[in-house]
Amino acid sequence: MIYHAQKGQVFYGHTVGVLMLDSFVPLIPGDVGNATTYTYPVLYRTLKGITAQKLVTQNEDVLQEMISKGKELVKDGAKAITGDCGFMLFYQHELRKALQVPVFLSSLLQLPFMLHMVTKDEKVGIITADSTLLDETLLNMIEVHPERVVVSGLEDSTHFYQTCLSESGTLDSTKIEKEVVSAAEKIIKENQKVKAILLECSFLPPYAKAVQHATNIPIFDFVSMIDYVHSSFAKRCYGGYL
Repeated sequence: MIYHAQKGQVFYGHTVGVLMLDSFVPLIPGDVGNATTYTYPVLYRTLKGITAQKLVTQNEDVLQEMISKGKELVKDGAKAITGDCGFMLFYQHELRKALQVPVFLSSLLQLPFMLHMVTKDEKVGIITADSTLLDETLLNMIEVHPERVVVSGLEDSTHFYQTCLSESGTLDSTKIEKEVVSAAEKIIKENQKVKAILLECSFLPPYAKAVQHATNIPIFDFVSMIDYVHSSFAKRCYGGYL
């Protein structure tokens, strides 16, 4: 097999590049921002000065920083670009037009797929960092009708709020797991038509297994999406027997 070097590229083997918000949160294994989450290497770039609060303003400066860092990731070999916040969906189409590779910025992009897994009278639950921001406008961007989803926010929680929204710099995974599981159980109890749950926030994949154990339904999150896209670039050979 013959290989060709890419001009300006001095390391290889990355499929996914991740745009990271400028935050002050311990990113534990399972988090999008922790490299040990993956069974394959990923590339990271920090969006300097772009906090979660600034992200949702849909400011032109945010888009330009995303384009700049996205181009750096592509130059370094990333074949597809994602992010670490579901609300990056606001910039999905603009960033894709600016880059020459696939872009999948938000975990919310999985919603149409999930809704096709259930019947038309069933629903998908969403656990999000802040339910006040996940409104009809955002859902319309991915052509999802609000009546098909049940949204539960963690903005009124104690430990998740302190760590992930107020950015205290300290994370108690046991306490946050209890809050996330409680939110999932409440969704299922109050909405029996919910047959799958999406953990929208990139801080939530570490708790997906606990949520699945508590609800016994399919659980999707940021990492399930990233793994899916990675697999489209890294197909494996199959071995076995008849």
